[in-house]
Amino acid sequence: MTKINLKPVADQVILITGASSGIGLVTAKLAAERGAKVVLVARSEKSLADAVAEIATAGGDAIYAVADVGNMAQVRAAAAAAIARFGRIDTWVNDAGTAIYAKLVDTPLDEHQQLFQTNYFGVVHGALTAVDHLRENGGAIITVGSIASDLPSPILSAYSASKHAVRGFVDALRMELIGDKLPISVTLIKPAGIDTPIAQNAAKHVDGEGLLPPPVYDPTLVARAILDAAEHVRRDITVGGAGRLQVLIGKHFPALLDVTAPFMEPMMSDPPRRPSPTTIFAPGRHGQERSGVQPGRKTSLYTAAQLHPAVTRTALIAGAAAVAGLIVARRRDR
Repeated sequence: MTKINLKPVADQVILITGASSGIGLVTAKLAAERGAKVVLVARSEKSLADAVAEIATAGGDAIYAVADVGNMAQVRAAAAAAIARFGRIDTWVNDAGTAIYAKLVDTPLDEHQQLFQTNYFGVVHGALTAVDHLRENGGAIITVGSIASDLPSPILSAYSASKHAVRGFVDALRMELIGDKLPISVTLIKPAGIDTPIAQNAAKHVDGEGLLPPPVYDPTLVARAILDAAEHVRRDITVGGAGRLQVLIGKHFPALLDVTAPFMEPMMSDPPRRPSPTTIFAPGRHGQERSGVQPGRKTSLYTAAQLHPAVTRTALIAGAAAVAGLIVARRRDR
């Protein structure tokens, strides 16, 4: 297998799509804080300009490029802007995404198609552009999927379908790059419920405002996972142990999952907490990192274990040895 060498984050140029809010914005700020040169990509120029100014004030080095990830020409132009300023791209992060709250039979076809244009084809455009720039010197392609990549979700049905498609694309791309012996790491990040504005910005064809089923996690956990994958070859990382548990139940007990569908529907507030336009077709209320509705957990032992496997193995071995020693000691006492 081709050896993949990933640089420390501080030595990297990192391009992030969906960087005007939520996970993308939190990741951009954290990457800049750690010394990376960052290229923020999204549709809202004002939000991007404000974010870059904030990063610069904090001592970071960043630029922005306005682009709709559903448009391949605009994605390529964003990559060209990164090359013009920094000379290269080391890590490409696909994060742009949107959502629809509706039953499939009630989902307007134009919204359904546009959601796939952003959530799926945005990843396709980003990944293919990244391969062109990384094939010679290597690097990382990191895509933010969801536990919905592994688990159907009623009412968030079209969103879940798009994330299933993303997983299929990412896994196949990884296999092809390995077969072509290209030094490119391909990682899928699968967050559980994360405290971002995605629910407030979603298109809605149900009553109330979308909420995420608890527990909800802070987006910083996802940002740390992304930057870990920028430095280490990771196949996939699930952020949030509760999400991983849901996936395991769905995988091993699919019939049970079917009959519990009514209980899995996303929570809705009634009435909506605040009116907000959807971001399906145009930029919305950006520059917002968190929802302000459901504060997220700051820690996840499961995610930490994935990011530090050697430490986790050592701790498990030490724990097992301690338990074994205790059992032997008790038997001797008898």
